[in-house]
Amino acid sequence: MTTPRPLSLAVLLPLAACASTPDAPPLPETQEWFWQALSSHCGEAYEGALASSDARDADWAGKRMIAHWADCSDSRVAIAFHVEDAEAPGGWNRSRTWLLTRTSDGLRLKHDHRHEDGSEDAVTQYGGDTLSAGTAGVQDFPVDAFSIALFEREGLSASLTNVWRIEVDPAGTQATRFAYQLTRRNDPTRLFRVEFDTSSPVTPPLPAWGW
Repeated sequence: MTTPRPLSLAVLLPLAACASTPDAPPLPETQEWFWQALSSHCGEAYEGALASSDARDADWAGKRMIAHWADCSDSRVAIAFHVEDAEAPGGWNRSRTWLLTRTSDGLRLKHDHRHEDGSEDAVTQYGGDTLSAGTAGVQDFPVDAFSIALFEREGLSASLTNVWRIEVDPAGTQATRFAYQLTRRNDPTRLFRVEFDTSSPVTPPLPAWGW
């Protein structure tokens, strides 16, 4: 597993000065820094690729990927995750959007999965909430009760102990990176990880399906 890089104090202090609003509940200091770092990329898009080597993800290897900060507010950041796919319309699968929100208890990650016509997939809105303050650059989201029930209903028993991770560096800092990662508490061999170079924005893609 890649070791997260520490963020410089010079970058974090200005971010921490940003106050919450009525629509954005106050967060622990490290989560506030994380949220401001995440929000600093709003409107941008970045290219990335698979960074892990689990054989279960062989179909993802070598495919271009784009993360697009498509919609931002004080309390929610929506990041569309586009994956190159020769069989999808226009050569891209645009079915996935990561939704990060501020809650009264911390941060939440949900996965919005849609079909090309915009309708929801049978497996959507799953994710989890932070159980600790994390760090300024890394937050973990263990699977929540809603998602466990969804996975059980859909026969996805392997996903019952999912833990998702988001890593982000503030925009404008040197050699910045954004990463999305999946591990499982009951399977130490499971690792899915994609990384994006946030130091070099690309042209934003078409909207994700349903957006």
